[in-house]
Amino acid sequence: MERYDLIIRGGSVVLPEGVTKVDIGVRDGKIAAIATVLEGETEQEWDATEHHVLPGMIDVHVHFSEPGREHWEGFTTGSAMMAAGGCTTFFDMPLNGIPSTVTEEALLDKARIGNEKSFVDFGLWGGLVPGNEDDLQPLAASGVIGFKAFLSTTGNKEFEAVDDMTLLTGMKRIAALGKILALHSESAAITNWLKAEKEAAGLVSADDYLETRPILAEVEAVERALYYSEITGCALHFVHISSAAAVARIEAAKARGMNVTVETCSHYLLFNHDSLREKGTIAKCAPPLREADEQQGLISLLLEGQFDMLSSDHSPCPYEMKDPKDYNLFQAWGGISGGQFTLLSALELALTYNVPLEKVAAWTASNPAERFGLADRKGKIAIGMDADLAIVQLHQPFTVTEENYYAKHKQSLYMGHTFPSSVAGTIVRGHVVVQEGNVLTAAPEGSWQKP
Repeated sequence: MERYDLIIRGGSVVLPEGVTKVDIGVRDGKIAAIATVLEGETEQEWDATEHHVLPGMIDVHVHFSEPGREHWEGFTTGSAMMAAGGCTTFFDMPLNGIPSTVTEEALLDKARIGNEKSFVDFGLWGGLVPGNEDDLQPLAASGVIGFKAFLSTTGNKEFEAVDDMTLLTGMKRIAALGKILALHSESAAITNWLKAEKEAAGLVSADDYLETRPILAEVEAVERALYYSEITGCALHFVHISSAAAVARIEAAKARGMNVTVETCSHYLLFNHDSLREKGTIAKCAPPLREADEQQGLISLLLEGQFDMLSSDHSPCPYEMKDPKDYNLFQAWGGISGGQFTLLSALELALTYNVPLEKVAAWTASNPAERFGLADRKGKIAIGMDADLAIVQLHQPFTVTEENYYAKHKQSLYMGHTFPSSVAGTIVRGHVVVQEGNVLTAAPEGSWQKP
C-alpha cells in the first residue's frame, strides 16, 4: 500500500484543465498522486470537503525591507502575511533594504536571512542602478529571478532611477545573460516637472497628486522601454501597470513578437481615486489609483487576458511616514500595504464576473511560474510538482481587521474590506503553514528558489 505524508481529501481541485473533485497525495514535499479516491496510509489528512484547492499563489512583486529596514517589514512578518493569503512563493524587490540588492554580496546575505526566517518560499530580484552594470553577471550567476529598474524618481538614495545610458547598457547585458528586466514605468521628467509646478503653487490635494502622475507619463515610459528593448533584445516585464493606454502599447509589442509581459495589482482593480480622496495617504501609491472609468477598463483588460499576472506590490512603511506632521500628500510615503489579499482579490473578481477558477490559477500561479523559470516545480497542481497549495472557502466571507492582518504595520487600504472568500489553509512543499485561517509559526520552512 502506498504511503503518503499528507492526503488532502474531497476538495474541488483547480487543475489546469478545470475544476474536479479529487484527492491529492503528498510525499517528500511533492504531489505524488491525484485520484478520485486515493487509497493509502498517511501521517496527516486534511478534509477539504466544501473547499476549493488552488495552486499556491506566486506573488512576483513584494517589498520586504530586510536587512536594514526590518522595522518597515521583514521576512518573518512579511512571509507570515503572504502565507495567510494563500501565497506559497514571493519575489522580493531589491530596493528598500540597506544595502539594496545590487551586488552579489547583498544578494547572498538577503538569501541567508530569508532561508532562516521565511515561512514560504521566495525568489529575489536584483537591481539595475547607475554604476552597477558590472554586478549584473555575478547577480545572474548567483540566482536572481531577474532585474528591476526605475524610470521614475525612487525617493530612495540607496536605489536610484536609471538614466537612459545606464538603461541601454544594462538592457544589453541583461539580454546577453538571458534574464528579464522589470520596470517601474513612469517618466521621471514628466512626473518631476508636474510635481514641482504643483508644490510651487501650494497645491497638494489628492486630485493634484493624481495630476502629477498622468497616464501619459506611464505611456511615455512604456514606449521608451519598448524602443530600447527592440534595440537591445532585452526581455521586459512591466510592473503595476495602471492604464489601458499603456496595456495597448504592450499588446502591440507582443503582437510584433517582442518578449514582454505585464502585471497589474489588485488595488488598481478593487479601488480607484475616490479612495485617495476619502482616505488620504493610506491610498497613495505610484502609479496612482486611477478614476473609476479607468479602473473598470483595467478589469475588462484582465478578463480579456491582456494582463499576464496579478501581484500585490506590497510596499509598507511605519505609519508616521504615511502621516507627516505637516500634512502634504506629496511628502507621504507612496505604497499600498496589502500582500495578504491578492489571491482573495482575484477570487472576488472571479465571482463577480463569472470567471473560471483555472483563470485565477493562471493569473496567480502558472503564468508567473512559466515567465520566471519556476514552472519545473511550481505554478500548478500536477504529479511531480511541489505541493504548494491554497485551500479556500469560496463562499465564506473574510473581513480585514487588525487582528487577522499579519503585516507588521496594520494600516492598509484594505482594512474593513470584506472579500467573499477566505483562505483556510496554505501548504508549502507539503508543510502546513496555515490551518483554519491561522498561520502556524513554529518553524520557518521557506527556501530560496532560483530559476
